[in-house]
Amino acid sequence: MSNQNFIDYVKICGKSGNGGAGSHSFFRDNLNAKGGPDGGDGGKGGSIILRGNAQLWTLLHLKYKRHIYCEHGAPGKKKNQTGKSGQNQIVEVPLGTVAKHPETFEILGEITEDGQEFVLLPGGKGGLGNVHFKSPTNQAPKYAQPGQPGREQWFILELKVLADVGLVGLPNVGKSTLLSVVSAAKPEIADYAFTTLTPNLGMVNYREYKSFIMADIPGIIEGASEGKGLGHRFLRHIERNAALLFMISADSDDINHDYQILLKELEKFSPELMFKERILAITKSDILDDELERALKAELQVDCNCVFISSVSGKGIQELKDKLWAIMNN
Repeated sequence: MSNQNFIDYVKICGKSGNGGAGSHSFFRDNLNAKGGPDGGDGGKGGSIILRGNAQLWTLLHLKYKRHIYCEHGAPGKKKNQTGKSGQNQIVEVPLGTVAKHPETFEILGEITEDGQEFVLLPGGKGGLGNVHFKSPTNQAPKYAQPGQPGREQWFILELKVLADVGLVGLPNVGKSTLLSVVSAAKPEIADYAFTTLTPNLGMVNYREYKSFIMADIPGIIEGASEGKGLGHRFLRHIERNAALLFMISADSDDINHDYQILLKELEKFSPELMFKERILAITKSDILDDELERALKAELQVDCNCVFISSVSGKGIQELKDKLWAIMNN
């Protein structure tokens, strides 16, 4: 999917339907000119409902549909007939979509499963007909409830990519290259920073026909937690990953320093990310001979397992898959 077609943030305005008014009808027929109350209830106004759709990967279909309106409920009828309810508006969204209040950013709901539904904006209730207000002292009530009005409100919909493994690294460390090697995904690859501007997902085949999903996410830079670079647009996509694969290039000036930058930015954004399982992959290790690799291992000061890999030569790729599978299924 092209960068232009990957939309992970939209702001929409929804208006639910008004509830129908209750009826203040009285029963009349050829034999009874003054029957009792028989006014039916008003119909419920239509609601806006989010529904998860595993076939969707982006919020692109909502980019140019910012306003969603629902039908009003019909008024109640005589003979205790309830008015027709307004039709609900079903908004299908990809898995990982979060609905937020546009001012407080309070999370109102999230969709994580196919077919899961969440009422984003409920419709107004229909009013009660006059039959409900009959009493021993008021045999002919002429009052019926009006329907409750619908609600109009803006919402933010954010997509947080759902994947088993999220690739975390500074720009241009080989994340996209690794994804292209271990899966059928074809992300853009070039020798400059921020080649990847949107997340790319790939299905990684493992032993005995097993598989897991890996997400290549735009590179992180120092200050990303304050919005520098691609900032929060990047960081929110790793909140749902089961495991994190830190990637640092073997030609880095200081691997330990780069590792601490990544840790610091993740912790600033969300301290909960510190509890996720992680592995460090030293990429482009085909440029190292055995002596240099041993020297780098001795200098490493990291708090997780480390694997030296090369997407070009295939070095360490199977070992990396084994370690990732182990931490996802321990």
